[in-house]
Amino acid sequence: MMIRQPRWTKVLSDNVIINLATLGPVGRLKAPGTWGSVVGILWYTLFYYNISAIGLLLCTVAFLYVSLGICGEAEIRLGKVDPGEIILDEFVAIPICFFGLQPYLNSSWAWAVFLSAFVLFRFFDILKPFGIKNLQRYTGGLGVVMDDVAAAGATCLVLNIFFRLVF
Repeated sequence: MMIRQPRWTKVLSDNVIINLATLGPVGRLKAPGTWGSVVGILWYTLFYYNISAIGLLLCTVAFLYVSLGICGEAEIRLGKVDPGEIILDEFVAIPICFFGLQPYLNSSWAWAVFLSAFVLFRFFDILKPFGIKNLQRYTGGLGVVMDDVAAAGATCLVLNIFFRLVF
């Protein structure tokens, strides 16, 4: 499925697009998706941790929209399809892992939520089970970002079920 790039990405320089898509030097580290996920969790703890569920949803949707454009444009400018150094997708998807988990994040089990979210997200992002892999067939930013959104959604579902059953 062909998705057209938004026009606003065309006015940004190569340097801006690539640095945003790779989170600067982080995308050049070994295992960039893992590092992008770590930075995403740090971002969540600093920016999202104490906002309401509606705030989390609105911010996530806004950042996903920007990420779709940036990641798609970075693919074009790098001349590669979903290259590993593009990690903005992991970064913006990570907050989705924590929807509905605020009571557990405000408890002594917060460390377990963060650790299990990280491990599960990486599991779903790397192995891409349950049809997540099929989302990569879309072109542009949609193909780059949607598999990470699905991995985060799967992580969120598993964590919500687990923590509600156990605690």
